[in-house]
Amino acid sequence: MFKRILVPTDGSEMSLKAVEGAVRFAKPLGASIVVTTVSEPYSYTNLSEYRPESIEQYDERVTTQAQERLDAAKALCDQMGVAASTSMVKSFSPAEAIIDQAKRHDCDIVFMASHGRKGLAAVLIGSETQKVLTNSHIPVMVYR
Repeated sequence: MFKRILVPTDGSEMSLKAVEGAVRFAKPLGASIVVTTVSEPYSYTNLSEYRPESIEQYDERVTTQAQERLDAAKALCDQMGVAASTSMVKSFSPAEAIIDQAKRHDCDIVFMASHGRKGLAAVLIGSETQKVLTNSHIPVMVYR
């Protein structure tokens, strides 16, 4: 049924629990996992304001943080005996990047955490999970 599962992670405790849940879901199916993380590119819109770091320093910092997130998730997959690969992308729209990664890696399902923004923040910003649910053409399993 499901052979390749995309699991986005932002490094939060909830997203690491979702990785663990995805591994438990994948193992009896014999499915593999693609763990992906999305980093925000350097914002060029406010170049006139003071920046504490250069573009290169910013890129190095976010790439290192993203790689650490991926390494932690991959270690969980390896520890539980499920084949996994990783991908890192930069995008101002994490939901779009997640959907694009699912297509790029030919995934059958997206398995992601629900971070559950509440109140005004949910209305104004909306959750990335909700955006993926709304726009994905493949099934999305939300892990709580």
